[in-house]
Amino acid sequence: MWQLLLSLFERLAIIVMIAFLLTRLPYFRKLIFQQELNSIQRFLFMIIFGLFGIIGTYTGLTIHAETAEFSKGAGFLQEEEAIANSRVIGVVIAGLLGGWRVGLGAGIIAGGHRLFLGGFTAVACGVSTMIAGLLAGIVTKRRQKPFALSSSSALYIGMSAEGLQMLVILLTAKPFEQAWALVEKIGIPMIIANGIGCAIFILVIRSVLQEEEKVGALHAEKAMRLAEATVSHLRNGLNPASAKAICELFIREVPSVAVAVTDRERILAHVGAGADHHFTDQPIQTDTTRIVIDTGEMLVVRERVVCHHEHCPLQKAIIAPLKRKDETVGTLKFYFQSEADLSSVAFEFVKGLSSLLSLQLEIAEAEKYYQLMKDAEIKALHAQVQPHFLFNALNTIVSCIRIDPNQARQLLLSLAQYFRKNLGSSTELLSTLDEELKHVKAYLTIVQARFQDKLQVEYEIEEGFEQLALPTLTLQPLVENAVNHGLKPMKKGSRIKVKVQSVGSHVHISVSDNGKGMDDRTVATLLKQPVSSAKGAGIGLYNVNERLKLLLGENVQMSIVSELEKGTTVIIRIPNSVVKGE
Repeated sequence: MWQLLLSLFERLAIIVMIAFLLTRLPYFRKLIFQQELNSIQRFLFMIIFGLFGIIGTYTGLTIHAETAEFSKGAGFLQEEEAIANSRVIGVVIAGLLGGWRVGLGAGIIAGGHRLFLGGFTAVACGVSTMIAGLLAGIVTKRRQKPFALSSSSALYIGMSAEGLQMLVILLTAKPFEQAWALVEKIGIPMIIANGIGCAIFILVIRSVLQEEEKVGALHAEKAMRLAEATVSHLRNGLNPASAKAICELFIREVPSVAVAVTDRERILAHVGAGADHHFTDQPIQTDTTRIVIDTGEMLVVRERVVCHHEHCPLQKAIIAPLKRKDETVGTLKFYFQSEADLSSVAFEFVKGLSSLLSLQLEIAEAEKYYQLMKDAEIKALHAQVQPHFLFNALNTIVSCIRIDPNQARQLLLSLAQYFRKNLGSSTELLSTLDEELKHVKAYLTIVQARFQDKLQVEYEIEEGFEQLALPTLTLQPLVENAVNHGLKPMKKGSRIKVKVQSVGSHVHISVSDNGKGMDDRTVATLLKQPVSSAKGAGIGLYNVNERLKLLLGENVQMSIVSELEKGTTVIIRIPNSVVKGE
């Protein structure tokens, strides 16, 4: 008996080795840890563990029932021969991991094969193998995660399944004397060996799971550390400087050959392999990146990365969206050399990093918006008591009282309306186009009275947009900038035109003047950074532009067209989807 037990343990080592090798395969690991199996996955489980059972049969020992002698190898059997084997291990594990359907399917494969080999126990062994898989699945009641199965439970279930097989042999195999002699010889060794085999198999799977959990914990710790390190870089939003700092940080911490960050249109930074042709501020070069931007979903590139450069070294990639308020504003891309690097752990790690960066972008946006509003509030309050404008307006009104009392009355009403709007700007986030135009008209009424015939104002307002939402103090600062910076040097013939019209799929709001204009360099900086000025309301074009994007969305655009000595036009383009509130 002991000799047989040792021989079975030797062959059991083959099964355990195969089990261990299988757990190294990414697909098999994913299959094991899948919460719910679909029909295809169940079929794969049946095939895999059915083959385990067949291997267990072929690695068994042929036993002669009459002489009790055993020999290596298990092929076609004589009538008086049987097999001491580890077939039940694969079938029981199939039931434990995949449920009764998978257990029964694996049992049919392994048991059917055993029926084909013959011998006086063929029917008993074949049928008991099928029953073992079915019962192992029923015992679990429902599919459980591997860590929910202890190795001791697997030991008892494996021993019970093998004990069941011995019982079926005694009940069905003929002649009974040979069946009894066989069970007496192989029963205990096979019950012990196969029970231990099932326990070891589950132990191997549990170790794989613990390895995955350990790696996941390390990645989570690393992700939190990286998130903390990126906070300071993203405080000012997503730009080439912050993107480069993030890429340099990530490529040191993540085993990848390159890291890149893009916005919706261009590469913000690329560090690592391929940096010789993936340059900052270039248009996005791969279609896969555009797919992620359009869909907002992560994408794994398992084939070679499609790049327009002939000798691009980039092979595989995981591309994750960077979002702000559910809007995809860019991508985070990790490039890898081999398929093995594209593991589920790597995918989840990159997903976690993109979520953390997206959250930081939203926080940065909130901080930026808060600061802009504080600046707007302070500057608006400053404008409310600006001495030059107030004194000039009052002097103009005093002069009109003697000459034209009705005009003086109208100017006082306009001045009151102007300051009332400025007072409300510190608490109201949004206004309407109609209210903004009234604010502009109140301001220009006072300015025209001061300049008399020097300034001509023209309004061209298309109907239907009166209730269009705009950030408070959007139009008046544009008009005041035109007056103070564009028209003030002119002695006569100065003009301002405020125009609202529908152009294709957008609404265009423009403020034009025929003043001194600006050079291209000045125009290029006005929307990209704050420009301090001692004149005007103190709310520059940069602030207006940023508030437009923050409150109405990134698709709202402001542009400046200017030519020296010919004037300046500031245009706000608002998509119809924003106008309609879609």
